[in-house]
Amino acid sequence: MGGGGAGGSVKDVKSKAELDELRQSGAPLILHLWASWCEASKQMDKVFSHLSIDFPNAHFLRVEAEEQPEISEEYSVSAVPFFVFFKDGKIFDKLEGADPSSLANKVAKVTGFINPGEAAAPASLGMAAGPTILETVQDLAKVNGSSQTGNQVQTGLDDKLKKRLQQLIDSHPVMLFMKGIPEEPKCDFSRKVVDVLKDEKIKFGTFDILSDNEVREGLKKFSNWPTFPQVYCKGELLGGCDIIISMHESGELKEVFRDHGVDIVGSGAGTVGTAEPTRLSTNLNSRLQSLINSSPVVLFMKGKPDEPKCGFSHKVVEILKQEKVDFRSFDILTDDEVRQGLKVYSNWSSYPQLYIKGELIGGSDIALEMQKSGELQKILTEKGITRKEMLDLRSLISSSPVMLFMKGTPDAPRCGFSSKVVNALKEEGVSFGSFDILTNDEVRQGLKVFSNWPTFPQLYYKGELIGGCDIILELRNNGELKATLSE
Repeated sequence: MGGGGAGGSVKDVKSKAELDELRQSGAPLILHLWASWCEASKQMDKVFSHLSIDFPNAHFLRVEAEEQPEISEEYSVSAVPFFVFFKDGKIFDKLEGADPSSLANKVAKVTGFINPGEAAAPASLGMAAGPTILETVQDLAKVNGSSQTGNQVQTGLDDKLKKRLQQLIDSHPVMLFMKGIPEEPKCDFSRKVVDVLKDEKIKFGTFDILSDNEVREGLKKFSNWPTFPQVYCKGELLGGCDIIISMHESGELKEVFRDHGVDIVGSGAGTVGTAEPTRLSTNLNSRLQSLINSSPVVLFMKGKPDEPKCGFSHKVVEILKQEKVDFRSFDILTDDEVRQGLKVYSNWSSYPQLYIKGELIGGSDIALEMQKSGELQKILTEKGITRKEMLDLRSLISSSPVMLFMKGTPDAPRCGFSSKVVNALKEEGVSFGSFDILTNDEVRQGLKVFSNWPTFPQLYYKGELIGGCDIILELRNNGELKATLSE
């Protein structure tokens, strides 16, 4: 079909070069990265197609995420559906997950139909897509009781398949899931990764995902990574083609393999990861101690928290954010004296390095394992490091006996699900407090982790989560809502 902007059609992009050329036009451009195996992607694609009719002067582009890994990795796509909005050739906004109303509003904003600070229901925008948006919202609400999420990690995988995937991943210290086999790759990205691993001189196992569709589709959900190839080291996903090449070129990949004890073909035993004794000058020793103790939690990393320069640094940053602790960071790429000196000081040869109250905790693998086991939270508590934002959330949740976290306000809800819960509470004569999560992204994101509930609205009673829209409506229909909120 013709490109978006020519009467409201959606164009399938076949290459990154084609996308880059379209971006240069400067016209508003909306890119939908989707996957044929994801039901939410299919539903959102219907909305996307209808929106192209409402906004014929914008380009509406579609990319199969798995078939175009170069594009997927450039925009950090880890789940589908995923939308990128461009204006004047630059990224204007992004949207992850199945949220038809948000998609409509973001399209309206990037095209200048409404101002960036405004939001409007599809019907009030006069869109032909309005009925489709509302229908899709209702359909998505029936899937797993959620209206906001796309594909969650491991959704729809039975225990047997999970076990099989884990066994495959763990079958070799370094495992490559690729298209084809090393001697005959079936895609250029798989061929590039094979060449990198051979150049690193390490042994690795492979699995041809073209030979087993169950593994191919299952691994996307299991790893929450929609494209291939995928490289794993000691059971952990390192990434796809672009990440592996970048790590190889920077020397990071060699460090990772060494840190994980991966044997290098032809290397002598006992030589990997050792360093000759080195004395640190008094001044450097004092400087390192000062940096390590500059904050209760200090992370020596590659890059900055908002722009990590390696996947392992990014992983530890995300762990600390999830734990809701303040931390200070130091970019070891900016100071080679600190970078080399800290390896000797700590007797730890790689980065990142995480310190709590002056003591080395370890690198990304140790931090992740400690988080999973609960040990990290225990250490933080023992060291007197509080999760300030979590405590604030608990206080906010308890600020009213019945507390509703919603989009908008009771008088002006910003989504249909919030509106339904407000009406249900009013019909039952229940007094309640509310908080507009659209006004504070820290609360919005923090509450998802705190409650382990990924969508809004969320209703709490005496500090305890009752549920979202579907649960509240079910309680009302059964005549149990008012009793539940007055026990």
